[in-house]
Order: sequence, then structure tokens, then C-alpha cells
Amino acid sequence: MDRENSPAVLVVDDERDLADLFTAWLSDEYSVETAYSGQAALDALDESVDVVLLDRRMPDLSGDAVLTEIRERDLDCRVAMVTAVDPDFDIVEMGFDAYLTKPVTNEDLHGVVETLLARKRHDAAVQEYFQLVTKRAALDAQYGADAAEDPKYEALQTEIESLKQEVDALTSEFDDADFEVELRRIERSAGRGDYSDEAAADADEGADASNGDGGGQRD
Repeated sequence: MDRENSPAVLVVDDERDLADLFTAWLSDEYSVETAYSGQAALDALDESVDVVLLDRRMPDLSGDAVLTEIRERDLDCRVAMVTAVDPDFDIVEMGFDAYLTKPVTNEDLHGVVETLLARKRHDAAVQEYFQLVTKRAALDAQYGADAAEDPKYEALQTEIESLKQEVDALTSEFDDADFEVELRRIERSAGRGDYSDEAAADADEGADASNGDGGGQRD
């Protein structure tokens, strides 16, 4: 594979062994750079980066702070939080595109990178819609029906509904089946790397084939 022309992925995690494992998993398909701190991530970021896999809990500069800087720089990259921090209502204000809770598998990482690369090709309104639905799914998984009682969740739901009409007009540009599959994937994973039984079996098979199962990822 010509990695010079491959999509660029930046892996950010202060756990060096884990960051190196993620990099090894992805290097077969993507041009991957690894940063072991928040500041190193900011130093590495430029317009060439397509996808960032970002830990939240880092000692020098948190993933949340790195994410804020990415959005303030207006960089055209998609960001997936890959973290041991369970989602809470603070995620409503965060500008990430996907949220995976450790431990994650090789297939989880490939899946989220592929999804985010696809989203880069979508209209900005569709990207925002998927961001909001991802946040709602994560809160639903964490709090169940109780999530709806929080005012931030209610505001999130209102924003999703307000975008729906615009998104409906844009989906004519997509394969409708692909769009529905992506929505089901978000709801199934619920921001926690969880899968249906069939997908979980596939993920386990992929992890076994990767010479590493991603264990011990909750730091």
C-alpha cells in the first residue's frame, strides 16, 4: 500500500504500550503517527491529519483540552475519543465525532476510522447530525430512561430534531441503506464499543487475528 497517499491518523494516548498497539493495528491501512501526550498531539496536528484517536485522561494536557484546541484551530479532521472515562452529560458540549470506551478491539478502531473518514465526505449538517446522535446514544447507554430528565439531554434532543429536516433533504445524496446502517451502528455501539452478538463475535475474531486483544486498556 502507498502509505504516502493513505488517510492520516493520529493516535494520542499517554499509555505508550497501548498507543503503540493501536498504531500497529492501524498501520496496515493508514498513515499513522503516534503522540504520547496532549502537547505532543497539538505539535503534530496540521491540515494533513484526517482522523484523531484521542484519550481523555492524560497528565500534561487532557484530551478534552486537546479537542478544544483542535476545534478552535478549525482543523478539518474527525476526532474519536478512545478513553476509559465513561460518558457523562459534559459530552454534550464537546466537539468529538465518536466516543469509544476502553477496552476496544482492532475491529473497533478500524470501524471508527472508516466511519469518520466517510463522514468527512458528507455535508457539514450530516456530520453534525451524526455527532449529536452519537452523544445521545452514549448518554442513553449510561443513564437509560433517566437521561431524558436532564435539561441538557432535552436540549440535545431538540437540536437533533431541528437538524432532521435538513438531513432528510441531504440523504438523497447517500445510499439510504448505508445511512440507516450508520445510524444503527451508532445506536448499537451506544458510544461504548458494545456490539450485537453477531458483531461481537466478529470483533473477537478480528482481535484474535491481530496478535493482541487490547486487554488491560482501562487505565
